[in-house]
Amino acid sequence: MKHIRIVIAAAMAVLAVSCAQKESGLTKSGLDPQNFVSEYNGQPTALYTLTNANGMEVCITNFGGRIVSIMAPDKDGAFRDVVLGFDKVSDYFPENNASDFGAAIGRYANRIAGGSFEIDGTVYNLPKNDSENTLHGGPTGWQYQVYEVVEADASHIKILRDSPDGDNGFPGHVKAYVTYTLTDQNAIDIYYEATTDKPTVINMTNHSYFNLDGDPANNVLDDILYIKSSTTTPAGPGLIPTGEIVSLLGTPMDFNTPKRIGDDINKRDFEQIELGNGYDHNWILDTNGDITVPAVTLTSPKTGISLDVYTDEPGIQVYSGNFLDGSVTGKHGIVYNQRAGICLESQHYPDTPHNPDWPSVVLRPGEKYTSHCIFAFSVK
Repeated sequence: MKHIRIVIAAAMAVLAVSCAQKESGLTKSGLDPQNFVSEYNGQPTALYTLTNANGMEVCITNFGGRIVSIMAPDKDGAFRDVVLGFDKVSDYFPENNASDFGAAIGRYANRIAGGSFEIDGTVYNLPKNDSENTLHGGPTGWQYQVYEVVEADASHIKILRDSPDGDNGFPGHVKAYVTYTLTDQNAIDIYYEATTDKPTVINMTNHSYFNLDGDPANNVLDDILYIKSSTTTPAGPGLIPTGEIVSLLGTPMDFNTPKRIGDDINKRDFEQIELGNGYDHNWILDTNGDITVPAVTLTSPKTGISLDVYTDEPGIQVYSGNFLDGSVTGKHGIVYNQRAGICLESQHYPDTPHNPDWPSVVLRPGEKYTSHCIFAFSVK
């Protein structure tokens, strides 16, 4: 009976919110779509809203291909916004906030050491935007560009980044597509694909900061995290991988048994935590590319909201918002302090161009790059 009452209450809440939305013109998450109607570098931006039969809502802007909000149901049937972001598109512009909140990252997610790499004997020099390294595609990476909307309806949006040869120093004219689909199973299915006319490197991801309490005024340290991984690519100075692959079993980075994010995050006698100021590392997944096996599970004990991450990528970067410092004010006037959110970035490994024995990130003419990630929400 209790379960039936919760279901009925949730349905009534969905109906009430839906009516209020129609009257106010706002999304369920409280966003005004008019605040996303703008231009950047002469290209139009907008807000696109996906919904499903359960009342879940996902809002996406084509500026940076960013997830702006995710309204997911909690254990009481109430909907909570579980990602960080901004109330208007101009706050995402790099001259206002150089953030990666919710972005579709490209061309190369994570770091490339020394801002250069070599393909077929040719060295390509990239702009450095992370000390001596290139991070997330460079200073004008795809998170700061407008994606063209190719398809959009109530449940999915497909966007295109048409990246010219030499974009941030990367070779090849690349056409990259990202498709977001909100399913009736409360999952956000993200599919990436890309082609090139010259040999290049590609490594795309989504950079959402999750706070499953739906309250980014509080940090995520009480959330329970599971990662199906027994090895990692340890980082050296500048968070560049050393080239080794080492066991993380029994270390503060071991999440094979679910535990609080905060249990070991301040154990600075462990070198990797000291280097990253917390968690900011690549876990090598033991899922072997099987998209049907959960790679990561994140759960809020407070709301009961749980997120399973599925991916066919070999690794995942877990970043615990270590460098959020209270200088950014996000949606609804909430200040984002340290560890207000956690990122779960499916990926090939950082700095793979300098580690040829790792799974390759090289894309050649006639080939197609693909990557698949699913964010599946449930209540536990």
